[in-house]
Amino acid sequence: MSLSDSRPIIGTSDDIRPMRLWLICVACMVIAIVVVGGITRLTESGLSITEWKPVTGAIPPLSDAQWQAEFDAYKRIPQYVEVNGPAGMTLAQYKFIYFWEWVHRLLARLIGLAFALPLAFFWMRGTIPLGYKPRLLALLALGGLQGAVGWWMVSSGLSADVKVSHFRLAAHLLVALTTLGGLVWTALDLGRLEHGQAPSRLNRAGIVPLVVLAIQLFYGALLAGLRAGVVAGAGWFSLDAWPLMQGSLFPEGVEWSAGALVSDPYLVHFIHRWWAWVTVFVLVVMARRLRGVHRRDVSVAIHCAFGPQILLGIATVWSGVSLWLAAAHQLTGALLVAATVWGAHALGRRL
Repeated sequence: MSLSDSRPIIGTSDDIRPMRLWLICVACMVIAIVVVGGITRLTESGLSITEWKPVTGAIPPLSDAQWQAEFDAYKRIPQYVEVNGPAGMTLAQYKFIYFWEWVHRLLARLIGLAFALPLAFFWMRGTIPLGYKPRLLALLALGGLQGAVGWWMVSSGLSADVKVSHFRLAAHLLVALTTLGGLVWTALDLGRLEHGQAPSRLNRAGIVPLVVLAIQLFYGALLAGLRAGVVAGAGWFSLDAWPLMQGSLFPEGVEWSAGALVSDPYLVHFIHRWWAWVTVFVLVVMARRLRGVHRRDVSVAIHCAFGPQILLGIATVWSGVSLWLAAAHQLTGALLVAATVWGAHALGRRL
């Protein structure tokens, strides 16, 4: 593809800049929903809404009778029968977990509208650059897939288990972060196009860090789904909780059965905490390469993301998985994805 093939039908920066800003805004909304999704998981709120109503579900219960009907529906699932019911959950406590799941789903609806409506507007105006329509449609499809995977995840905890499948939770998170990466990459390409430059294409310098980071994020999602954040122990500045796990370098209690690498809480936690340092090493190498091509800004962004991410991960373990520390850890994880995609784009092959 030549540079001329990538230029918009109406070739001024005024046509491209609104699209670029639009994608950046949607990317910020995706980061927000990743954080809210983390809070939803940490507060055990994900199963509080037992039906998927894409349109009418945007309106929460407005009367006491509606609230009681929602609570009664929740009382029929295993999470309430086996966990929250015996613990004596009140309607007020149910409203708290309902709130987080409702906010999570509302944000998902808003992201869908924030992407689809401007896309239709730019499409009708004929200002989408040549070659970008398939990419934008793919991002729209990823958004739809995210909603479907979200309900697929929730459905796993409504009938046979007190929690959702950790594999489905991982799929839900990774689709969201893939969408975030696609939004960031496309916005960066549009930024280059705005200045009359060719788009970027992934090469090995970008693929390796993205794959290494994806593995780390996958294990982080498994850890969250398995509730494995607490298996190491807790206690501020306790060496027995970090870098050790319950006083040992390698945790006791690992059940070496089939699937232990992705299903045993102790082993998943162990892999997640030590693969983090492999990720750091690869990202440091990436940052040095970025400095070598005079992209110190991107190098600084990557360091500013993975540094707090490591510290927040350790603090989350020491705190016994504090809600807000864990949510901040998930936020910096999403920001690290955006920064790494930025780095891969800066190191990418120019067409």
